[in-house]
Amino acid sequence: MEFTKLGNTGMDVSKICMGCMSFGSAKSGFHGWTLEEEDSRKIIKRALELGVNFFDTANCYSYGSSEEILGRALKDYASRDELVVATKVFIKMKDGPNGQGLSRKAIMQEIDNSLKRLGMDYVDLYIIHRWDYNTPIEETMCALHDVVKEGKARYIGASAMFAWQFQKALSVAEQNGWTKFVSMQNHYNLIYREEEREMMPLCVDQKIASTPYSPLASGRLSRGIGADTTRTKEDDIQRAKYGSTENEDQLIIDRVAEIAEKRGITRSQLALAWLLHKPPVVSPVVGATKIEHLEDSVGAVNVSLSADEIKYLEELYVPHRITGPLLPSADWVHGTQVKR
Repeated sequence: MEFTKLGNTGMDVSKICMGCMSFGSAKSGFHGWTLEEEDSRKIIKRALELGVNFFDTANCYSYGSSEEILGRALKDYASRDELVVATKVFIKMKDGPNGQGLSRKAIMQEIDNSLKRLGMDYVDLYIIHRWDYNTPIEETMCALHDVVKEGKARYIGASAMFAWQFQKALSVAEQNGWTKFVSMQNHYNLIYREEEREMMPLCVDQKIASTPYSPLASGRLSRGIGADTTRTKEDDIQRAKYGSTENEDQLIIDRVAEIAEKRGITRSQLALAWLLHKPPVVSPVVGATKIEHLEDSVGAVNVSLSADEIKYLEELYVPHRITGPLLPSADWVHGTQVKR
């Protein structure tokens, strides 16, 4: 494993981040394809053995059971001081008022709930899961600053939003002397590159680390569009993200397969290696439901691509519908936008 700094910080993270959305009780109703605790622990333990020190979860993943499973496993298998643990806040966690969003009340409540489930005194990175149109950004940034000052988080990060929103949050924090975001977990992969228009240049300019989610496009870059798996049968999110551009995406997926075969590596390794060649990406968030998938992903750290290979992979890309950032007229459900 190789390590790198998380953006403009002194904290070292593994170049592969273990995404934990696939860990949790299937009975929670979040996703039917999640792994129960016994199988989740095997993957977490193997990740640690492979040198992964960066783990990403969220309060909403299986409505808390992902945090619980991760926290218990890390306590049993590793030293807390060696780990970088991230969790998130924003998504609805309960019915009634103040059960979601980025108000001071919600943030202060949810950080305590997450720490309790994780069995930890602090998280290394506390991430806002989306932009909250119903809360002033000044209130959110002040509350996050207080979370850091209280020692409950070491750093703060953000996830999928528009670049103007991210810049506004950074500006508000700077103007008030509050803690600034150090990372952006955005939707970015070989068949979804809309982030290159504004968000990625902003992150480079501001020395913000990108930790992309869905780096393998829900398996399309590793298995192809027509792969028959439990997740592809049940995962409506991937169809919402990529279903309208399948024909165009297939041409890129074919090139991934072509170069991977020539290089003697897997498609997953090639797609992740491409990401690791794109500043400011430091650590793609990789989910896994099988140990071999995790081992495969870690192998990407040692893959170097030539300028010609990168050009060949990129040149057929066509614009995609924006997926990830919320719109004021949309609800957000498990990773995708549902128009009202």
